[in-house]
Amino acid sequence: MLPDNLDSTIWRELVSRLIKADMAKKRLKYEDLSQLLAAHGTKQSADNLRNKINRGILGADLYLQLLLVLNIKQLDRESILEILDDIIQT
Repeated sequence: MLPDNLDSTIWRELVSRLIKADMAKKRLKYEDLSQLLAAHGTKQSADNLRNKINRGILGADLYLQLLLVLNIKQLDRESILEILDDIIQT
């Protein structure tokens, strides 16, 4: 079940962890991610991506583009809830 009263800080941390986890699985660096996005017409420097991802502050358009270039096939609800639980407990 989704916890009650989650503030924006928690949601931002969740977004950050989701993207970073997939980057780690694929052994991608921010420069790699920048190049993948550029190949699809989106210009984001590695530093800009690092800043946005670390803060978890992404527009919906950039978040969806990241999901696509990272080839994320699905977001598993249980995994999201586990990450949320971990964030809340720390």
